[in-house]
Amino acid sequence: MVRVSRHRRLLALLPLLGVLLLTGCADRKPASSGQQEAAAGFPVEVRPEGAPAVTIEQRPERIVSLVPSVTETLYAVGAGKQVAAVDELSNFPAHAPKTALSGLDPDPEAIAAHNPDLVIVESDTEGKLADALRRTGITTLVLPAPTTLDAAYRQFELVGQATGHAREGKDLARRVSSDIDKLVAGARVPEGRLTYYHELDGTFYSVTSATFLGEVYGRFGLANIADQGNPKAMGGYPQLSAEHILRSDPDFIFLADSKCCGQNPDTVAARPGWDTLTAVRKNRVFALDDDVVSRWSPRLVEFARTVADAVSGR
Repeated sequence: MVRVSRHRRLLALLPLLGVLLLTGCADRKPASSGQQEAAAGFPVEVRPEGAPAVTIEQRPERIVSLVPSVTETLYAVGAGKQVAAVDELSNFPAHAPKTALSGLDPDPEAIAAHNPDLVIVESDTEGKLADALRRTGITTLVLPAPTTLDAAYRQFELVGQATGHAREGKDLARRVSSDIDKLVAGARVPEGRLTYYHELDGTFYSVTSATFLGEVYGRFGLANIADQGNPKAMGGYPQLSAEHILRSDPDFIFLADSKCCGQNPDTVAARPGWDTLTAVRKNRVFALDDDVVSRWSPRLVEFARTVADAVSGR
């Protein structure tokens, strides 16, 4: 009799169990084709230029970026939802989860507190950070600053590959390259060899043509007064003297210290002797967005557009 009663109770519960099972199945949303495609690309080995190759076992879902340029690229390739935290200097896009983390002096414990599965840094001396994070199961990807436009494009592709957005990374690289090519083709460059001075700060640090910024200027036919016979000197970022700048008399001056140091055409004209420079007399001093020109991000197109407008007299 007890067995019969228990059997009847089980039979009565079957409809309810069926509903619960169906509800549980309904809550498990099937992965989209895009998610399935992204997951299928792992594990993947990425080989950054100038840094160790890294194998990423599965699609990262909690990324910590300590490189402002890479932060911008992550969002540009569609990996924004996978970004858990970014460093204190990553201010674009505005909704990126900015924290007090430092990309210049990374703290393994502070990084690990964000529970990442992938950390991206610009450099890692002797692999110390990667070793420390590896003990907690965190993968570290080092992406050094590229020195050429092509290297920047390849890094766009690599970021896409590392995050499960390989197709988007390739599309981004192709689009940025194409946009810059169109700006170069459409610029009205004056005849003759025109020169320029790119200012990084008030102590006259500059860039040479051996940098990716110098390459952009070179695409528009501009000659760099910072080359001084050896574009690779000081890693492409030499400190010039006021005397050399005055003696070179550049046709264009581009200021990458407008936001940080308050430099603009008026402050440049007020410097001793600078009002005689061709760039100042012909109103060819241009204030740039410090962040845009200090990063190898997709916003390089904005920088190229500024140069195109400058040489075209627009």
